[in-house]
Amino acid sequence: MPPPLPGPLAQLAPLLDDYGYLAVGVLVFLDNCVIPVPGQTILVLAAVYAGAGQLSLPVVLTVAVLAAFAGNGLAYLIGRTGGLAFVHRWGRYLRLTPERLARAEDFFRRRGTLVVTGARFVDGLRQTNGVVAGTTGMPWRRFLPANAAGAVLWAGVWAAVGYSAGSNITVLYRQAVRYQVLLLIAVLAVLALVATRAWLRHRRRRRPVYDAGSRIPHQDSGEDVPADGRH
Repeated sequence: MPPPLPGPLAQLAPLLDDYGYLAVGVLVFLDNCVIPVPGQTILVLAAVYAGAGQLSLPVVLTVAVLAAFAGNGLAYLIGRTGGLAFVHRWGRYLRLTPERLARAEDFFRRRGTLVVTGARFVDGLRQTNGVVAGTTGMPWRRFLPANAAGAVLWAGVWAAVGYSAGSNITVLYRQAVRYQVLLLIAVLAVLALVATRAWLRHRRRRRPVYDAGSRIPHQDSGEDVPADGRH
């Protein structure tokens, strides 16, 4: 018998009792492919069951890694085949301009491997990093190793937490949730800082520049404009 379970784990226990590894595979797959379902939670629960001798830990790990890899791969394919069309049609309503997409593409060229590898540990990024990687045109040869490494790390860490927790699962689960909340806050703070810097840079570029001895403003294009406006 598994130890007493905290709320979210206890709610998923009947699903795991009825469907076992299939429940782990389906929820982990969906959780890594845009749809925010409790894939991480059921992975921890399955590892707790493995620690109690009700499931096999190697099978839980194998199912979780393959499902996470496949889910994120499908998300990448969705972004690669339909992401640009979505941005071109609806991006202006989401303030996703071509300039911002170009900056995202540049960021993924420089840091995409680290993002895809570590994104699974942050709710929200776990579901969307594959789509963003595909939309920004991250090459397959870089995405696949990062996706595989991220799947192995994520499944390994959370399976180890559940398997080793035993009767301490309630305390460890609460600490893990707190850690994730703090990590999410840190990520949001960094994104807010980046967005603020980009906005300030944009304002400086749009600020009118006055010629010496003139009240006639012009954009800072590097071209001298006489006070009478003639070239």
